[in-house]
Amino acid sequence: MSITLNAQKRSDTGKGASRRLRREAGLVPAILFGDASNKKPQPLTLEHKDLLKVSETLTFFSTILNLNIDGDSEPVIVKDIQRHPAKQEILHVDFMRVVDTNLIRVPVPIKFLNEGSCPAVKTGGGRISHQQTEVAITCLPVDLPEYVHVDMMDVPVGGIVHLSDIKLPKGAHIRALNLGGDYDQAVATITAKRGS
Repeated sequence: MSITLNAQKRSDTGKGASRRLRREAGLVPAILFGDASNKKPQPLTLEHKDLLKVSETLTFFSTILNLNIDGDSEPVIVKDIQRHPAKQEILHVDFMRVVDTNLIRVPVPIKFLNEGSCPAVKTGGGRISHQQTEVAITCLPVDLPEYVHVDMMDVPVGGIVHLSDIKLPKGAHIRALNLGGDYDQAVATITAKRGS
């Protein structure tokens, strides 16, 4: 999936300037930082309506975006997004430049497959619980998956799917598993319904 966002450089920074951008112009303040050539952080603005629309896609954080800054395109990932606690409003976004040869750490959504058709649920009376809906992946940009899949078809009642059970594309690693067996957390379980 390819997502392009248009942005403009900005010179006015600070809380007051950010409030004015949001209130008067319908713009979202943002910052672009990082890469191997040590480019300085670049303050930006983006159209709120465009950013809000693409931020609602499930793969927004796990996709390399094309950030078109005053006509120049940069590959970036979203590192952080600040939202208003009560309104459907984005307050600020942090983008990080992507370099083909540098590893990136990205939260990737988990897609659960065969939940309704697995025997443990369909005939065994089990109930699926998700302990995690995303997993932190380390990889080169070219190896970044939009999703990782967890197939529930063969998981029995009482069964647990761990991080180590997730099949990843070549070159991608689950960061937590590098820390040892204690970090091999549960992703999903199938438990017996009460009274079964």
